[in-house]
Amino acid sequence: MNRRHDIDALRALAFALVILYHVAMYYVAGWDWHLKSPYAADWLQWPMRALNLWRMDLVFLISGVAIGFLRRGQTAGSLLGQRSLRLLVPLALGMAVVVPFQPYAQAVANGSIEPGFGDFLPRYFSGGPWPRGAFDGWDFGVTWNHLWYLPYLWAYTTLLVLLLPVLDSAAGQRVRRAFTGLRGVRLLIVPAIPLMLYSLTLWSRFPPKHDLIHDGWLHAVYFTLFLYGFWIGVDAGFWAEASRLARRSLALAAGLLALYFAVRYMGMPGVLVRLTADLYLWSTVLCILGWAHLKLNRPWRWLPWANESVYPWYVLHQTVIIVLIWWLAPLELGPVVEPALLVAGTVLGCWGITSVVRRSSWLRPLLGLKPMRPRYPLPASPAHRSAHSA
Repeated sequence: MNRRHDIDALRALAFALVILYHVAMYYVAGWDWHLKSPYAADWLQWPMRALNLWRMDLVFLISGVAIGFLRRGQTAGSLLGQRSLRLLVPLALGMAVVVPFQPYAQAVANGSIEPGFGDFLPRYFSGGPWPRGAFDGWDFGVTWNHLWYLPYLWAYTTLLVLLLPVLDSAAGQRVRRAFTGLRGVRLLIVPAIPLMLYSLTLWSRFPPKHDLIHDGWLHAVYFTLFLYGFWIGVDAGFWAEASRLARRSLALAAGLLALYFAVRYMGMPGVLVRLTADLYLWSTVLCILGWAHLKLNRPWRWLPWANESVYPWYVLHQTVIIVLIWWLAPLELGPVVEPALLVAGTVLGCWGITSVVRRSSWLRPLLGLKPMRPRYPLPASPAHRSAHSA
């Protein structure tokens, strides 16, 4: 099967959106984040809510699609072993080297500790203790902050591998065919029904924590989207139907977003708001998949670079943002120049560090990249040369 360029492009663009979202978190008023700008704006809540309802759901669905492709020709054990290395090694490196400046900056900013990164690190690596609310994750002593996606994805991959005997059974295949065989209005509505059931049963009991342990609602939603991705990855019929429905799903997503804001700001019951958000979530994800298949499934010149760079950029980006805020905030550059420099600096910082990592055979696996390919063909073995010279 030919490589799916639309999936590669969508993965890169989805993570680029995560980076922009985290820059915007510094400026959106009324939302907690590690640091907050004096230029925070209330109007940013509108586009941020519109994105927040589906951005990570799309990322987990794309991750499921990737597992569906990777699974071909691999045993369950080799698949889990490969994914464990690609996910857990960058998580360990990120928590030890990349993340620590984030809790330090947050704790200094809120007055929990005195400045001095060198003094902070030994205390951080020993697990604290910390004043209450010193930084996000203070009660655990250390934090993975934005890298929470990696342990969640590893957990879902492990669960999927354990479920493969069930998913590959006759009954499991019937369920898969029923899902990928959805057409028309059924495809627009049915996949949202499990999400709505989770909202009715889990949403109020398990608010998002990102600590892996207490996230019952998010786990149910994210794993369901991950499973959807696993099911649809190699199914040509699903992608053809998503493309056919692209205009309809776009109109539905726009209407549901308007309805979501209406019921939210009219003070309607929270569960009604949440159910509307679930319908908006799925229609938006389906819309993005359909348009991506229509418009992005071609070998873009930037795609090989983006496909390899996206993982290191994800690991690095939030610390780069925090470091730049640390440097830029005292300059008081204003609500236009500062965010422009913050975005440009984040792009340049991630690009520069990743350029070094990509060229290093020992750094590559630490940030989730495959081993470097040899530049020249390896010399043939003596037996091989003898066979050709005979």
